[in-house]
Amino acid sequence: MSVRPNTAVLPLHRFSQTNSMLIRIVDCAAVGMVVCDMAGSLVYANQAFHDILGHGAEVPSGILDLVHAEDESAGRQHLQRLMRGEADEYRGEHRFRHGDGSPLWVAVAASVLRDEQPDGAHYLIVQVASIDRQKKAEEALAYSESRWNFALEGAGQGVWDHDIRTDTMFYSRMWRIMRGIPPDEDVDGDQQKWLQRIHPDDLQYVLDNVEKQDRGDEDFDALEYRERKRDGSYVWILSRGKPVEWDADGKPVRTLGTDTDVTRLKTVETELAAEKERLRVTLEAIADGMVSTDTEGNVVFMNPAAEALTGYTSAQALGRPVDAVFAVFAGETGTPQQCPVAQCLKSAQVVSIDDDMILIGPSGIKREIRCKASPLLMAGDVLTGAVLVFQDVTQSRQMQRELAHAANHDDLTGLPNRAAFDRLLNKAITTAANGDGHCLVYIDLDHFKPVNDTAGHAAGDRLLQQVAQTIRDSCRSQDVAARIGGDEFAVLLLDCPAAAGKVIADKIIGAVGALQFDWAGSTYQIGASAGVTTITATPASPLGFMGEADAACYAAKARGRSTVVLFSDI
Repeated sequence: MSVRPNTAVLPLHRFSQTNSMLIRIVDCAAVGMVVCDMAGSLVYANQAFHDILGHGAEVPSGILDLVHAEDESAGRQHLQRLMRGEADEYRGEHRFRHGDGSPLWVAVAASVLRDEQPDGAHYLIVQVASIDRQKKAEEALAYSESRWNFALEGAGQGVWDHDIRTDTMFYSRMWRIMRGIPPDEDVDGDQQKWLQRIHPDDLQYVLDNVEKQDRGDEDFDALEYRERKRDGSYVWILSRGKPVEWDADGKPVRTLGTDTDVTRLKTVETELAAEKERLRVTLEAIADGMVSTDTEGNVVFMNPAAEALTGYTSAQALGRPVDAVFAVFAGETGTPQQCPVAQCLKSAQVVSIDDDMILIGPSGIKREIRCKASPLLMAGDVLTGAVLVFQDVTQSRQMQRELAHAANHDDLTGLPNRAAFDRLLNKAITTAANGDGHCLVYIDLDHFKPVNDTAGHAAGDRLLQQVAQTIRDSCRSQDVAARIGGDEFAVLLLDCPAAAGKVIADKIIGAVGALQFDWAGSTYQIGASAGVTTITATPASPLGFMGEADAACYAAKARGRSTVVLFSDI
């Protein structure tokens, strides 16, 4: 049926007493209105109806034809109940068909209209108001909320909302999941029940700070605690929240926040803390000094051994340049040396120093050290600092020197032994081949055996020590005297011709003969005989020259002892 806007189409005998002004008011109403018979055929439509549904002068012939296909089931069902007399009125929200065929959300208010005549017919009056804009806004908001919910759930964030006025809580789906609670299960928002799930070790911390979070205290906008899950295990929660609503006095009345499951992070954190503690104990237990620096060479860590060796405490050293704490000097010259950390940071390579190096602390104590500086490299070979490890090798080096001395010197007299003298003689033979002249003196004591037999070995040892000192004092500074047997000695006279060698040998023999050895109330006097040979390029062996000097010494003894004989005079 075709209906013109602003035109009533009800039969006149049905609305004979209707006020014409009331009809004009309905025609001008902002709410769309249609009237149809109980079969659903439209008999009236006002202007607002045409404007809302966009049908112009042409409208469908039946009310049910106005219901959009996407809402056909629900919309038709409710209108048909009214048309069958099963209900007198209905209110709801449905999608009607717009003039362009698209669905339009409208608020529907429908009721049965009865004529006052006894046999009057029944009509269905339907009022519609467009709520399409509100619905689209709701859909957009729902979509936005859905997107944020997906984002929060994807990030494992559970949302909570605390209404301080009513002390009630809202919990999101993810908030439940991380606690092992079914997503759709109602959760009592009573704070006391939540506190009962807090781990006993964390409860006081939460009680002390949860109100500070509600007040918006910036230092307490994040709380970490353990909460018991439904299965009895505990989950570590990082809870962040801030006030989002305040009353007229500026007092927070609502706090909104998120909870994050940080159990895995806390597990890793605990493992790292345990590893750090093991490392700390290890570093404190080892005897080696360890100093860690940043890329600028400033101290960031020292272990107790480093404190003891350098003489600086960690508090004194932290932040200072490492070379101000680790002051090293050359052992032989005493000149300052660069700390190996500087070279290590420059080259990003390991730098080791095993040579003679002295560490001097603020107290002036000197320590011989061995050290190594290693670069600290992170992923991508990014240099982040260096580690200096050093040991006090004072005792070990002293022991090495003592061992070296013992291996090359006679225990009794302190003179070089036969092995050391042979090495020096070999060097002298080499230089003699280059034209330098040297002399070799072989010395054998006279009348020593009676002293040893009469006064004892202790007296003999003491006498040998005096003889060794006498021989050394009789030589020049560049000469080398050695004990090569029981009472036999040898002297290497460097850069010395034969005539000068005999003079020195005579001096030695005279000094030994002048010794007065007192022991246990008795005085003993001994003598010595010596043979001298010249070291030349041939026979170029220590045994050869030692044999010549020995033969000359034997000749001296044969000539009455206490004298010197040149091998060339035999």
